[in-house]
Parts: sequence; C-alpha cells; structure tokens
Amino acid sequence: MARELEEVKWEKFKLGDLFRIKSNLQLNKNSFIFSENGEYPYFTRTVFNNGILGNVHYLDEEHKLKGNCLAVGMIAMRFFYMDKDFYAGQFTKRAIPIGFSLNSRLANYFITVLNKKSKIFQSSLVRNFEKIFKNEEVKLPVKNDGSIDFEFMTSFISELEARQISELEARQISELEAYLVTTGLSDYFLTSEEEKFLEIFRENEVKWKKFKIGDLFEVNSYKKRFDANKVNILEEGHPYVVRTALNNGIRGYLKEDEEFLNEGNTISFGQDTATMFYQEKPYFTGDKIKIIKSKYKEFNKLNSHFFVSTMSKSFSTFAWGSSSFSINIIENQEIYLPIKNNEIDFEFMEILISAIQKIIIKDVVLYSSKKIEATKKLVFK
Repeated sequence: MARELEEVKWEKFKLGDLFRIKSNLQLNKNSFIFSENGEYPYFTRTVFNNGILGNVHYLDEEHKLKGNCLAVGMIAMRFFYMDKDFYAGQFTKRAIPIGFSLNSRLANYFITVLNKKSKIFQSSLVRNFEKIFKNEEVKLPVKNDGSIDFEFMTSFISELEARQISELEARQISELEAYLVTTGLSDYFLTSEEEKFLEIFRENEVKWKKFKIGDLFEVNSYKKRFDANKVNILEEGHPYVVRTALNNGIRGYLKEDEEFLNEGNTISFGQDTATMFYQEKPYFTGDKIKIIKSKYKEFNKLNSHFFVSTMSKSFSTFAWGSSSFSINIIENQEIYLPIKNNEIDFEFMEILISAIQKIIIKDVVLYSSKKIEATKKLVFK
C-alpha cells in the first residue's frame, strides 16, 4: 500500500465542485415514533452512532430525505454517510455529490478527508458554513488525464477494511479462546455420567412433577425503578436490567445508590413480555421487572438455565405483550421439573445442562481452533 501511495498523483479540488450543500427539512424528535423496528434513521447533531439518534417509523414524504449522501450536524461539524433514506433533526445539512455517485467505501474516504477539516468549519458561523465549505480545498488522487481516481479511493478503503477485519478477527478469536479456557468450556467431551443422563432424557425416562412457581420462588417487586431517560448508563458499574430480550436483559451499567440493588442469584422477569434471565450479581432494574428468588439453597447459575427454560415454555402460551404479568399470575403459573424420590432432582438438571452446554459449544470450539491457527498465520506472521 505504501508503494502504491508513492506512485499516486494528487490534485487540489474545491469542495463546492464536488458536493452541493442542501439544508434538510427538519422536524423535532417529538414529531416521530421511535422504535427498534423503525424503518428510517433519525439523523441529528450527535457525534455518536453515525449521527443517528434512533430509528423512527414513516412520517411523510415531504420530510423524508434521500439516502446515499453525506450528512453533517451544525454543532460538531462531523460528516457521516447515510446510505438509506432518512429523517433529520434541527441544524443538520446534507452534502450531495456532483457528477458522481457514492458507495460506502467512497463515502468513507470523503468522510475522513472532510472530518479533518472539522475545526475549520467549527470556527465559522452556521450561516457561513456553505460559503466556507464551497471554497475549502482538498487533495484527491487523480488519473493521468487529471480526472479524480475514484477507483483508487474505493480500492484503498477496501484494503484498509480488509486489514482491520483481519486484526479484529484475530483479537476476537483470542478473546474467545481465553473465555473458553476460563469457563472450562474448551473441554467439550461428555463424561460417562453426562452421557447417561442425556440418554435418560432422550428416551423420555425422566420422572416429572408439576409445581407452582410460587411454591418454589418468592416473586418480589424491584427495590427502585430507574428510568432509562433519567440515569447515566455506563459501561461499568452494576448491571441495569430492563425488559429487553437481548444481552441477558442488561441494557448497560449504573453507578447508583447500592441500597436499591436487587439480590443476585435470582431471575429477572419482564412483566410485559415474560422475558426472563438469570442474574448472577446484584442489579438495578428499569420499569416492570419482577425479582424471582428461589426458596431452595440448591438453586445456582447452572440449574437456573433449566428453570428459565421450563418457565419460558410455560409462559409461551400467553399472548405476548397483551397484559402485564402480575405477581399473582406469576406465582400461580405451573412448570414441570424432574424429580427423584418425589423431590426436585437438582443433580439431574445440572448434569443435563452441563451436557447440553458441551454439545452446543463443541462446534464453537472446533471452529475457533481452526480460525485461531489460520488467523495467527495471516496476522501474526
């Protein structure tokens, strides 16, 4: 790549000859319905998440902006590529290419060039931005005939992305290897006892008994509800559990008064969707979360997976989101558990879960082993 760069010819171009600045028809965020399933990005002045505050549902054609352009917020003056049609907030503009079409790699090239000039744009008044932008010059690679070498720009970014992916993959594989060793999951060979219990389960020779959740667990409300819009969600601290079905129900981490922490070694239960997860450590919660605490000292992280699975299956007969599950409904819901001598067979649950984990992790371990070796040869040679 270095040798190729030495052979490149460069020329200066005015940005006004490359892009046309256009103001956006803007609406306040209160005009939209935000949703994870929203069809359109809502672009604002934020410098995070590609300038996207969130996804919104269709509003109208008048305010919808055509994608495949660069967008910029008038505060930080940072450019982002908007590949899809989108809506925009206040104090935002678009840079629309003149005489050429963008693709993701070409856009990334221009974004890098333009964002290096952020301080120049920031030093100007918003009303003067377009004038300063038009007259600002950038150096671009050119062909022998003096035309911009878009092909080189695209291939240059493509090569950089390939290198970054290789290095990222190497780190991820190394982290996976370390995780497997730390958790003991790198050994995926079943013990004779695990094979025996799996066979019992497969042959349907397990004895089952019906239990009410309230006979097995205490169902409690959270100690305090923390509104996601009123707290500072961090990357460290105590887990912040909400009704999401992702990431074990954890939206992030909080540093709040520990007096309001809910106990660990419990199951968090989302009342609207009956999403539930085992929480090993003490945690804070958002709205409509119940804390399910076992009445049995044998309850632990391993057998919790069995309880969560059978509870999830039991609640699957409900119409999701149609009503909020109250403490009374949760306590009276029935689940099936394996028994031995008419008592809950915790040993069976733990050994069966251990065997299932090994079966699941086997393909991951074999895959990671191959990728680790291949990646080491590629990146660490």
